[in-house]
Parts: sequence; structure tokens; C-alpha cells
Amino acid sequence: MKVVLLAESFLPHMNGVTHSLLQTLRHLERRGHDALVIAPRSGPIDHTLYGARAVLLPSVPLPSYPDVRVTLAGAHRLAEVMRAHDADVVHLASPFVLGWRGVLAAESLGIPSVAVYQTDIPSYAERYGVPGAAPSLSRHLGRLHRRATLTLAPSSSAVEKLESLGVDRLRLWRRGVDTDRFAPARRDEAWRRRMAPGGEVLVGYVGRLAPEKQVEDLGALAALPGVRLVVIGDGPSRPLLERMLPEARFTGFLGGDELARAMASLDVFVHPGESETFCQTVQEAMASGVPVVATGRGGPVDLVQNSANGWLYRPGDLDELRERVRDLTGDDAKRRAFGERARASVSGRGWDRLGDELIGHYEEATGRVKVAATDASAPQPLDRVAGPAASAPPVATPTPTPRRWSRYVAVGDSLTEGLCDESRVPAGEYRGWADRLAMLLAVTSSAGEPIAYANLAVRSRKVRDAIEEQLPQAAALGADLVSVLIGANDLVGRRADPERLARELGDAVARLRATGCDVLLVTPFLPSRPATRFFARRFRVYNARLRELAEASGSMLLDVDAHPGLVDDERWAEDRVHLNAAGHRGIAYAAARVLGVRDASVLGELEHAVHDQEEELAGAAVGDAEWLRRHALPWLRRRLAGRAAGDGRAPKRAQLLPVIVRTTEHAPQSTAVAAIPTPASGE
Repeated sequence: MKVVLLAESFLPHMNGVTHSLLQTLRHLERRGHDALVIAPRSGPIDHTLYGARAVLLPSVPLPSYPDVRVTLAGAHRLAEVMRAHDADVVHLASPFVLGWRGVLAAESLGIPSVAVYQTDIPSYAERYGVPGAAPSLSRHLGRLHRRATLTLAPSSSAVEKLESLGVDRLRLWRRGVDTDRFAPARRDEAWRRRMAPGGEVLVGYVGRLAPEKQVEDLGALAALPGVRLVVIGDGPSRPLLERMLPEARFTGFLGGDELARAMASLDVFVHPGESETFCQTVQEAMASGVPVVATGRGGPVDLVQNSANGWLYRPGDLDELRERVRDLTGDDAKRRAFGERARASVSGRGWDRLGDELIGHYEEATGRVKVAATDASAPQPLDRVAGPAASAPPVATPTPTPRRWSRYVAVGDSLTEGLCDESRVPAGEYRGWADRLAMLLAVTSSAGEPIAYANLAVRSRKVRDAIEEQLPQAAALGADLVSVLIGANDLVGRRADPERLARELGDAVARLRATGCDVLLVTPFLPSRPATRFFARRFRVYNARLRELAEASGSMLLDVDAHPGLVDDERWAEDRVHLNAAGHRGIAYAAARVLGVRDASVLGELEHAVHDQEEELAGAAVGDAEWLRRHALPWLRRRLAGRAAGDGRAPKRAQLLPVIVRTTEHAPQSTAVAAIPTPASGE
């Protein structure tokens, strides 16, 4: 096969795009394909191109980042090069400016194109101080990828980003890692002594030093005792970062075996960037046996498993970043265990396998073969059925065969009761994420396996209520699946002890698991508002214990902390403490993926398309005065009177009832989950 690879940036500038392109060239040579690179000329190339030829075009440096160059070559010139090579397929590496002309040139010649999405340029624009450009940049990105024959995305977050831009011919293509080069055996004690003569624990970052990487966030680690920060890399932000992080060791750019030695010599790897479409350095750290702390947004979400091979922290929450790093630097045994799991989690991800996948995508684009194994439209689970975290890599192992449940019971407080989700239910009733999950279980079950559902959640309920009333009642009902989302009302109270609360809930869950019942734990969450910061540490501690509980008890876990997009600002209702319909829907489909529900992603997209989001989001924001009148003052009056919104209330669905009820009028089935009417105020 004759392949033209068109790159926005190339050697001698080494970055994630260049590294991936070089690995692709090496694999194409091994498989006997004929490759040609088209890229901007930016300096002498002293790296092998693995038998490929290169056409380097005149270019000019980007003013704010001279290592990145823009070529002025037009589509006509690119078409001439493609025609001369007699290309079968055009590979567009992180296309944007040159890539746009490249896709037009390929179209003009009737050559299929495969666009590889690697750079979130709109987010970069915001980091570089031009946020007003992000909408137009996003539109251009969507237009370009819609014109490509196929688009390859490296992570589930990248797939979601591209889908939001209307890109539909999507495939999931991750990145390989050289597990021979990046390995624990590369650890070098002499290098460690040079970095930390006092024997400190080494916490390191590897990557470009530029605004979009948010390396300045590592200042939150400066006060950690016994820790030495190491910054490996170079870029335009280095002078500023050296002033901001005076105690850190800056090594400059490292590559090849030198980088592998440095990576393996770290004790903890940290990556704070929120704009990563994949984050290859996280994967290289894991291959080196180094646990990772990374932001819970973008590519790292697919790589880092909370409480297994590292930690994800809430984007922008530098207090949590510091606590996650402290958790590992202060516990040698945990650090070793996480490191061993990190190494195991990337086994089988060599570049040979990923290179063959890429060639398969080329063949699909040219019509030679149909590739569906990594179709991004296929449902990708957020977690294993019995795994500890919802951030496990979706395609690391085959999707598990889901269990078939017939008696689902939901336990919790107002969030599980469904407050503020008034989507397509009679006035005065609420739907909620658990009702939606029950429906998903029902519509994906076989005709001979009807699903019965009970919802025992009541607003204002606390962990003690779940332990003493709801979980025993679920067991008495003979539940074979119980979801538990509880604890927020405790954690915002006075003198809350998150360790004790989690421990007591864990004992109750263990008793329920001993009956053979499956349990889905959901970590409680808060809106991102100044008033909630006081409680953030309690939630972190409680949720950390829930992760450990899930692993110890064999429960399933939806770790909302690892998926902050589920609770973005636009997903909260006008009362500012409950989810709106869109928020409940997001939790439901995330839970369905954790459970391994077949076609959950496809069903979610269908519901999103069929139902009017504007109606669901209407009234999601009110002014402060109106909010005080409608919500804050009634809550305050109840508190002063010593009452709670749930006092005297019974569960809306206390018995197991069929989810889908056959009717005889108008349609063969009704697919509405019955709900007992509940007034529209509560907590």
C-alpha cells in the first residue's frame, strides 16, 4: 500500500504527534508499505524515517510558539505530491491548517483520507489567551473531520468531543507504548541521587513546557515534606516555570533511553494538563512501573484507574492534587503496589498491535476490508463488571458479558429519588437516574427476562438510613442488583467523619454482597461552586474509601470524580443542589456502561437526539433573588424548625414492580417507569 502521511509538525521538533508519526513509519516499513511524509520544513533532520521519503515544505514559525511552524502550501501543490506518489490513502496527522488543504487535495484526486485526531486546538487557544477564537476553531475542526473518510480518536473523551462537533465516521485508535524501553528495570539509583541528594521521594512531570500543559499547577506540591519535584522537558514556558518552581529540578529535553531511565527513576508521575486527547507520557510512566496522578479530564481518564494504578483528581482542584500525591509519597507499600498494577495495565499495548490496527483502518477507508472492532460508535464500558474504578481503559480487554438481573432496587437520597428530573413525567412527579437505569435494563433484556424495579430512596436520607432501613429492605425484596448513592447529606453536616461513614456503609454492603446480590456503588458529588469548597476534602476522603470498598467487596463502581463531565455546571437544576434531567440522564448511561448494559452508548445517543434538550435544560438557572425565595429560604425555615424535607415521606416505589407494563390501547407496550407523585420541593 502507498501511504502519504501529512503532518502539521515534524522533526526536528519532537512532540506527541511526531513520536506517533515515527512509530507509524517504522511499522509501515516492517509491513512492507511505501510511505511518503509531507510536513513543514523547520530544520535539519538527524532521525531515521524508516525508509520513507519526505517532502518538506517552506514554512513560517508560529509567533507565540516558534517550534511550531505553518506551511503556506496550497491544496494544488499537495495534490501534485499525492499524485506523484500514486497514493492509496492519505494519513492526516493531527490535521488543522495543512491538514485542511490535505483533505481537500485528497478529495480532488478521489483518494480516501484517515484523519488522526491528536490535538485539542480550541482548548490550546484558550490557554494561549485567545478564548474568543475557540468556537470558530471548533467549527473548523468539525468541518475538517467530517470531510475525512475516517477519523481516528485516541480516547473516549476525544470521541465525545468529535461527536459533539458532528463527526460520525469515528473509530477508536489508541496509542502504543514501547514496554521494552519503558520498563521498571531502567530505574537508576545514581540518577536519583543527582536529583535528590537528600533521598527525597521523586515526583516528576514529563512533557512540553507550554501553557496548555498547566505545569504551573505543580506549585501545589511545593510544600509537601520529603518530596523533590523533577520537571523533564522544554518549551516556551520554561523560564517562567523555573521562577515559579524554584525548588524543582529542571532537566531539559530528554529522549530515547535517557528519558526511559529518568521515567523509571521517578516515584510518582504527575500530569496536570486538562487538554490531553490521550497523554502518551502517562502510558510511558505506567510501563515504567510508576503510579500516576492526573487530572480527571481528557485522555488520562481512560488510562488511570483510581485506587489501582494511580489517582485522578477533579480538574482545577489543586488541594485534591496535593492530597493524591501525598497519599502515594507517604506510603511506600501502596506506591509499589500501584506501580506494579500500572505496569500490568499497559501490557499488550505494543506498537506492533496498534500499527496493525492502523493498517486495518487504512484498508477500511480504501474499501478493502470492513473494520468494526474498534468502532467508536460501539458501546465502550467505563469499567469492568467487577472492577474497582469507572476509569478503566475501555478496550484493554474484551467487554465482559453482562449479568442478567431481574430485581433491581435503588437505595439513596434525593438524587436517587430523582428530584428536579421532570422530563416526560406527569406534573408533580420525578424521574431520576435510577428510573432511567431501570428502563435501560428493561429494554435491553430479553423478552423472557422481565425486570422488576423498586426505588427506596427518600430525600434527606443519610448513611444511617441506608444501613438500617434501605439495604435490609432491599435484601428482603430479594434484590439481585442494588445501586447505592448515599452520603452527601452526612458530609455537608456538622462534625462529619467520612472515614467512619464509609466504613459503616462498607460493612452493610459486605453483608448484602454475602447474599449473592450485586452492588453498584456511586460516589457522591458536589456542584463546583465556592460554597462547596469547605466540604471538598470530606468528599475526597469518603470517595477514596468507597473505591477501596468496591475493590474489597467485589462491587461495581461508578466513580463520578473520574468523569467530571457528568456533573458539569449545565447539568445542575435551578435549586443548585440537584441534577437536572440532562444530569440524571448522564449518570444513568454512565452507570449502564459500568454494568455492561449492551448498546448503552447507542441508546443514550438516540435519546439525546429524539428528546428536546432545550425543554430539559429550561429553567436550569435563576437569579440569586429568585433562588433565595424559591429554594434557600424554605430550606432555612425547615432547618430552624428542626425538620428535613424527607420527614414523614415513604419511598416512591417501595415494592418491586415491572418496569415495562403491557397495555391494550394504542401501543403494545408502555415504557414509562411508574412513580409515586412527589412534591417539587426538597433536598
